[in-house]
Amino acid sequence: MTRRRLVTGLLVLGVVALFAVPLLLDEGASEYVGTDNQAVTAIQEQDPDYRPWFDSIVAPSSPSVESGLFALQAALGGGVLGYVLGRLRGRRGESSTRTDAGADPS
Repeated sequence: MTRRRLVTGLLVLGVVALFAVPLLLDEGASEYVGTDNQAVTAIQEQDPDYRPWFDSIVAPSSPSVESGLFALQAALGGGVLGYVLGRLRGRRGESSTRTDAGADPS
């Protein structure tokens, strides 16, 4: 394993730990409520017969866990997007270097 892969792995593990440790220490005691729950409450106040179209497959143990999972999903999505954009930029730079190297000096 190269040093670069080790550093990358440790950074990813650190980001996951930044989200997991506070959620484990909190044990669902926080009063945080996300906008999804507020929206459902507002809809049920306006229409008491309202029934959701579907239920979650796995329900998080508390609202803070749900928000932490959402933040982790956003971080992973940002990482994938950054990786793809970096690869595309690298390819573009590589192709321009090839054309410059293959140019006729006369």
